[in-house]
Amino acid sequence: MSLRKDGIIAVLSSPSGAGKTTLVKKIAQKNNFKISISYTTRKPRTNEANGKDYFFISEDEFENLINNHEFLEYAKVFENYYGSSKNQVFEKLNKGENVIFDIDWQGTEQIKNQNLKYKIITFFILPPSKSELFKRLKNRDMKDKNIVEERMKQFQEDIEHWENYDFVVINDEIEKCYNEIIKFI
Repeated sequence: MSLRKDGIIAVLSSPSGAGKTTLVKKIAQKNNFKISISYTTRKPRTNEANGKDYFFISEDEFENLINNHEFLEYAKVFENYYGSSKNQVFEKLNKGENVIFDIDWQGTEQIKNQNLKYKIITFFILPPSKSELFKRLKNRDMKDKNIVEERMKQFQEDIEHWENYDFVVINDEIEKCYNEIIKFI
């Protein structure tokens, strides 16, 4: 860790639908955290805005960013790329701003393996049950039954990585989960 007053990195990961995006937004809104806005090749959901929720780009554009080593981390998840810009993240951290990530276990491992000079704290968010997760995915902007089933299949692989995180928190109630995370930070 550097001697300057750099920001810290907080990472929230979870199976799809466990509530990490909601928690990241809540933490950023009420605390001194800036959200790392990921680049993605997936299409926006109806409630998402470019530059606010994600930077929506083509696969060719994404691959150019990979080739130019512009990502702190990136992964292909559910046939779409997701990645975090090194420059955007380091700029915030060097100004003393804390940065919070909403990424999967693959991205978390990449960040941890880089031996960055910044303090990193990681959280794995779990739903209270598989049935609750299924209900959340169905209620989210996912009218396509195949997408919900695909994400449920991925659930088992995702949760196998919980032990690589500093803290594991069950999101059975958003306010309780939020308070637990803030207490650990």
